[in-house]
Amino acid sequence: MIKVAVVGAGHWGPNLIGNFHNHTRSEVAWVIDRSEERLAVVRARFPDIQLGTAASLAFQDPSVDAVVIATPTTSHYELTLAALRAGKHVLVEKPLADTVEKAVEMDEVAREVGRTLMVGHVFVYNAAAQLAKQYITSQELGRVYYISMVRTNLGPIRVDVNAAFDLAAHDISLASYWLGAAPLSVTATGGAWINRGIEDAVFATIHYPNGVLVNLHASWLNPIKTRDIRVVGDKRMLTFDDVNTSEPLRIYDKQVDEEAAQVPFADSFASFRMTVREGDIVVPRVPMSQPLKQECDHFLDCIENGEAPMSGGPEGISVVRALDAISRSMVDRGREAQVGG
Repeated sequence: MIKVAVVGAGHWGPNLIGNFHNHTRSEVAWVIDRSEERLAVVRARFPDIQLGTAASLAFQDPSVDAVVIATPTTSHYELTLAALRAGKHVLVEKPLADTVEKAVEMDEVAREVGRTLMVGHVFVYNAAAQLAKQYITSQELGRVYYISMVRTNLGPIRVDVNAAFDLAAHDISLASYWLGAAPLSVTATGGAWINRGIEDAVFATIHYPNGVLVNLHASWLNPIKTRDIRVVGDKRMLTFDDVNTSEPLRIYDKQVDEEAAQVPFADSFASFRMTVREGDIVVPRVPMSQPLKQECDHFLDCIENGEAPMSGGPEGISVVRALDAISRSMVDRGREAQVGG
């Protein structure tokens, strides 16, 4: 039985507690949070879990095998290093850190102490996202031209990191997973209206290898919760909406007819219509699954088997590099910023 300590019982922490506690392979031994009010809620639901306000209590407990960190991004570095150096495996929520240098050091320490470091890029554990990857890698969409990704909502508004670090981390991890590649460069702009210097809305275009563009819109100042992703290939097109649990994926058999498109000009609506082909819309059957449960199970697998996580240190660093490039581009008024390698 793997004993887990969860640090952070706020917005996302209770979901992690529920997944690891009373699991066939794990149980939560400690929940740590600075808020006594939050701990009281945990105590009412899980009276058998030890509670505390200092992370050191859990890190010093020799019975604890792993630590799950669900705290603000700026605290990830200090908590993760302390847990790793205490000999614990670590699952830390996205993004891995708020700077590239911190992310790299966290991965290096994990390797030095021989412990698993995994990042909570939960969307790569989504069954629909994994099926979408099959469509992309099998070339069923043909050559991918671009991916459009919109992730908006009204709040929660962060004060430690901008909307890209908070929201676009999901989309960058997903795009890199689908394309099997890391970003090359970024152009981005954003607006900071609520808290000075912290962008509430970010618009970014990321350049990937083979000429693929990924366009991101991340905002916590939007009246509608939107999770809209579109993958455009030269043979077919795909949409992914994780809010639509019954039909998250759709495949559109649509493409531009390149031969017809060579006509010098379209002199009628009919000839214009000849330049595109519209076929069927297929709604693939997606196996029912719980992405967070899959993520937690994978973390336990990695601890038991010593395998590298799907969303480990290298993947976490790659996302932070892209987020850093987005921030640099915004500061430089949209000038293209290279993603460091």
